[in-house]
Amino acid sequence: MSFRVYWQPGCTSCLRTKEFLSQHGVAYESVNVRATPGAMEELAAFGLRSVPAVSDGERAIYAQEIREVADFVGIPFDQSALPPGELINRLDLILSAADRYLGQLPESSIDDRLPGRNRSWRDLGYHLFVIVQGFLDAARGGELTEEHFLRKPPPEVASFADCAAFGAGVRAELGDWWRSVGQRLPAEVSTYYGQQAAHTVLERSCWHVAQHVRQLMALLEIAGIAPDQPLGPAELAGLPLPEKVWDSEVPLDSPG
Repeated sequence: MSFRVYWQPGCTSCLRTKEFLSQHGVAYESVNVRATPGAMEELAAFGLRSVPAVSDGERAIYAQEIREVADFVGIPFDQSALPPGELINRLDLILSAADRYLGQLPESSIDDRLPGRNRSWRDLGYHLFVIVQGFLDAARGGELTEEHFLRKPPPEVASFADCAAFGAGVRAELGDWWRSVGQRLPAEVSTYYGQQAAHTVLERSCWHVAQHVRQLMALLEIAGIAPDQPLGPAELAGLPLPEKVWDSEVPLDSPG
């Protein structure tokens, strides 16, 4: 069977999907929707509006959950997630690291573009906290929507310090919510890719944020600045992160 993976540069879940399939020897055609005319129209014909997605030519699924990708392509998946309490603690630690790195980034780079994508350094500093907001909205009985991942910084978030201040509020909100529910997750949450176990959405949110914080560290290195207390294997252990920080299909000097 022939598979196609629809992706775009800078998409952490896209990179994770491609790496997972390659690691398991699953051949696929790589379709960069930003560089392939008609690719988004192909997805729309399947009823999908965003990436990552995997198609077998007759059907297509969102590829946000690797467990669903594994089932779709017919390979086993038995990886267990860290316990919810550990994921919350790990997420808090990672958000704290994001705060440190945002404080180190040079303001002169705030509108620079990330490799191969029309997303600025400021967009990244804001986006990683919106991921947590999306999880919280779903966990409180709402829905994790595609719109969460498309949000841009509002005018009042004009500096890296503003991103960090916004993030501090989100981090506090996460802690308050976790205490308010007695440190227990709901069974399921609503997302734009269907009803999902809250545990798996929390795990995905945690590693998604961690991947973007790895990118913040990489941006500091690009600027010639050593990250303050860099995240390492101990802090990231047990999270199903992509191996790479940037997608190797996109040159690091590619314009957004």
